[in-house]
Amino acid sequence: MKKVFCIGELLIDFVAENQGSDLSKAVEFTKKAGGAPANVACAIAKLGGKGIFVGSVGNDPFGKFLLETLKKEGVDISLAQSSSTFTTLAFVSIAEDGERDFVFSRGADKELSYDPGLRKGFHGNMLHLGAATALLGGPLEASYGKYLFDALTKEMFISFDPNYRGDLWKENEKQFVKKCMPFIEKSHLCKFSEEEALLLSGKSNLEDACDFFHELGTKVVTVTLGKKGTLVSVNEMKSIVPSVDVKPVDTTGAGDAFIGCLLYQISHLDNYEQVFDRELLLKMVSVANKAGAITTTKFGAITALPTKSQLEA
Repeated sequence: MKKVFCIGELLIDFVAENQGSDLSKAVEFTKKAGGAPANVACAIAKLGGKGIFVGSVGNDPFGKFLLETLKKEGVDISLAQSSSTFTTLAFVSIAEDGERDFVFSRGADKELSYDPGLRKGFHGNMLHLGAATALLGGPLEASYGKYLFDALTKEMFISFDPNYRGDLWKENEKQFVKKCMPFIEKSHLCKFSEEEALLLSGKSNLEDACDFFHELGTKVVTVTLGKKGTLVSVNEMKSIVPSVDVKPVDTTGAGDAFIGCLLYQISHLDNYEQVFDRELLLKMVSVANKAGAITTTKFGAITALPTKSQLEA
């Protein structure tokens, strides 16, 4: 089983449950652990895999809560860093259909410094880059690029999820697109939402978007489509893998559960070339769809991620 290094943000989600999708009207919030790369590490660990989190939190009660949460779920936090900057916060409102509205107060996640010592454990393992806050500047963005280079030199399997958040980029989507391009070019696997696929490709339909990403260099493209399933594109073949019919209450973390479950399965393969086998890939995506669907049936991301027994059931 390969190790999966997940690099990026770990933060507090203050969640307004069942108060509509307009944050201005929310009055009660519940503290939850969140952050896309951290969610992916937890998804892998809860399934029995080797999820390693690399990121920065504040040296404050929120930061300690976050690291303890990851540790409790079985994530390796030995490479996490602590900063004097306050822990990053996100305020999330959730409508009845599970859709969300985000507002961020960015803090310690941007302070992640590059550790060249990580390269020793990289060879032959896997790297997942979740970019919700990683391309917004600071030491984290600089570290991101260096870890991508290290992964290429150490023959790692590389996964990239742009995790686009409109509140973070405001009127600066073009800069977001530009910064994502090198990671799409160098990754073996990219996971997009429908919105992200169209935004980053500049295309008007998903088929053309997938072709664009392949031309850039990525070999496997997955586009999560919510209840419609997942579009998978590999070796000039495109298929939609159906999802599981559930009643969602919170879609937070569903995409992270999906990619985490997919990476967990890939970590068990004898060699990474098997990922490009269409039939095997479709089977793995079908399982990952189940993980994503299960996650939407509960509030919060990490607490809703399925265990292996829950997934099999």
